[in-house]
Parts: sequence; C-alpha cells; structure tokens
Amino acid sequence: MANTVGTRVFNAFRGSLIGAAEVVPGISGGTVALIVGVYEKLIGGAGYITTAVRYAVTDLPRGRGGSRAGAELRRVDWGVLLPLLVGMAAALVLGAKLVAPLVESHTQYAYALFFGLVLASLWVPYTHSGQRWTGPNYAVALAVGVAAFVLTGMPPSQAPVSPLTVFLGGSVAICALVLPGLSGSFLLLTMGLYEPVIEAANERDLVLLGSFGLGCLVGLALFVKVLKWLLENYHHLTLVVMTGLMAGSVRALWPWQDEDRNLFAPGDAAPLTFALMALGFAIVAVVIVVEHRMKRSAEPDQQQRRRHARV
Repeated sequence: MANTVGTRVFNAFRGSLIGAAEVVPGISGGTVALIVGVYEKLIGGAGYITTAVRYAVTDLPRGRGGSRAGAELRRVDWGVLLPLLVGMAAALVLGAKLVAPLVESHTQYAYALFFGLVLASLWVPYTHSGQRWTGPNYAVALAVGVAAFVLTGMPPSQAPVSPLTVFLGGSVAICALVLPGLSGSFLLLTMGLYEPVIEAANERDLVLLGSFGLGCLVGLALFVKVLKWLLENYHHLTLVVMTGLMAGSVRALWPWQDEDRNLFAPGDAAPLTFALMALGFAIVAVVIVVEHRMKRSAEPDQQQRRRHARV
C-alpha cells in the first residue's frame, strides 16, 4: 500500500514537471514527458480516452456506446494517468503565478537552464527508437530540424482576443503539448495569446478559460489519435522526426535574443549563463543514467519471474 501511494505521489510530481514546463515559452511539456519516462503512457491513455468518448457519442443511439466506451476506458493505466493529470493541473495554476513571472524577470538565465535541459534530452528519442539510425533517418531529422528552426524564429504577432481565437489557440497549443520539441506556450506567444491566457488564469476568467479548455480538448482528440497510430506503426521514424523537431526548436531557448527572436552572439553574463546551461544538461544526464541503471537492475528480476512462470 505504501509503495502504491509513493508511486502515485511520484507520478504526480512527474506530472507537475510537465505542467510547469508548459508555462515557460520555448520548452515543451512533451519533451519533459520524454525525459521523465511517461510520454508513451500519456499518449496511449489519451488515445483510449478519446476513442471512448467517440464511442459514447456515435454508438449511444444503437445501444452499444456504453460497453464499447467502457472497454476503452479500462485499457487506460489510471494509476499512472490520474496522478500525472493532477500534478499537471496544479503546476499549470501555480506556474502561471510563480514560474512565468520568474522567467520574465530572469529570461536569459531561465532560457540557459532550459537550453541545457532540452539539449541533453535529445538523447532520449535518439536512443529509444529501437533501431539503428540510417543515412535517410539523419536526412529526415535534419529537414525537420531546419523547419522547426525557422518556425521558432517567427516574430510574435498580436491576435484579437476573443473566445473564438482563444479556442483556436488552445487547439493548436495542445498539439505542441503532446509533441516533443514544440512548446505550447511558445506557439501561444507567437499568436499573441500567451499573456491573455495567463491573465485569464490569474483572474479566473471562466469564459476565456472555458474556450481555451474546449479548444485543447478538440485539438487533443484530433491529434493524439494520429500520434498514437504513428508510434504504434512507425515507432522508429516517429522518434526520428521528434529528434529533429526537438533539435531545431532549441533555437527558441537561446539566451541571447531580442523580443523579435533575432539571435545574437554570447554577451552579458556569459560565464553564469553557460554555467546554467551546463547545469541543465547535467540534470538530464543524471536522470538518464539513473533510469538506465534502474532498468538494468530490474532485468534480472524480470528474467527470474519469467523462469518461475514457465516452471
């Protein structure tokens, strides 16, 4: 029982890291989900839930919606997913109050730390595809990286703030949440909707928050099924694309840039900035090494259990 409670608390903590990342323009919650090892659990669970909702709506008149939807919901690992979602929601609310102002007041240092985090996390999709990379794989990753580099260099715009535009912004931003590399808050910033959404969260503007949440649900339902299918049928190629996307989007976190996203050579406070980059890189490197050792230590136990099962 204690182990179960501890595991759920740890999953809530991992969810809080993902939620906090989404508040920061330039870093993707999907990237953090990859680092903490819950990315495919999130995508799989979201896919089952969206399928259950579709069954409940389309098959309900024929009397089969409840049973088919229930079967899909039973496939979700709720012991992992619910704590993750609770942690994410709490971190999003607290992040709007605490993390976002901190990033705004110390942008260069915050970006340096996240730059190192994302740079080190490239190792995760690069090595988790299950296959060796070939020449065409590197070419695909390079092309996707260049496209992401150009996209993250687009200057911010100013969209009119209304429930419709916030709805559309939410449907686009949620795609970035589940796709490592692109940041949902960064896309909101590009569309000129980041500050209105943060302000709506702080002031409890239920109309704009409801429009944003509905847009997120619609975007998630449309996009997560595609991504789940790609991971199941083209796992290696999908992670190749994710690696390129993450590599190109690191541009958004370069510490020396202006408000129009023009990049500059290292300047003020370079020693401290590079030290924070190294710290971010080291944090992810330690997480990867610890996870690798835990998996290796668990393999003998799993093999022994399989032998006992055969006996």
